[in-house]
Amino acid sequence: MNTDFFIDLLHQVKDFENSEACKPHSTVEDFRLWLNDRKYREESPTKLFKNEQHEVSFTENEICKQVLLLGRYSKQAIRRGLKDFPELANEEFTYLYRLKDEPNLTKMQLIERNGHEKQTGTQIIKRLLECGMVAEKNDEKDKRSKRLNLTQKGEKAFHQSVEKVNITSKFLSGQLAEEEKNMLLDLLKKLNEFHGHFYRENKTSDLEKLIQY
Repeated sequence: MNTDFFIDLLHQVKDFENSEACKPHSTVEDFRLWLNDRKYREESPTKLFKNEQHEVSFTENEICKQVLLLGRYSKQAIRRGLKDFPELANEEFTYLYRLKDEPNLTKMQLIERNGHEKQTGTQIIKRLLECGMVAEKNDEKDKRSKRLNLTQKGEKAFHQSVEKVNITSKFLSGQLAEEEKNMLLDLLKKLNEFHGHFYRENKTSDLEKLIQY
């Protein structure tokens, strides 16, 4: 073992100390977990497939990996950001905010606006109804459908949670410059428009067929 190893180790420790993972009482175990996490972030998801002699696309697989990770980090951040509003801390706040923006939606309209499957969306709406933030009424034209609106409690929760949602949104944007945020927003919109079309029109089609569009 030569001195280069120790020099490299010190550089790694310095990077850890400058990271958000480092706390005042961080341990060697915290440092080890940080190293593992950083290694995972740097690894290409194609490495495994290449080792097994499968042909894969590096860029698309890397996008998939980053999107999945960001989704998981976002859920954690939202729960922390809305800890004072436990009834909204999962997916409920997106439904509440959508109804504030678009009152009188049917249940299915609200579910589709949020890109959920029917079962998942129905459970979220059920929780909002049970906690009294949303009220339902029969559709005047279609008695089988229910129209949803915010109650006074829902309106109050919306106004009280706006500041926390804004803080959470800023945190999720990370340290991107304003130009980078706008660029990312344009790309995400483009990607969501693509997937939104297939979500609405081709919910049961095989991906092998959809990828040919």
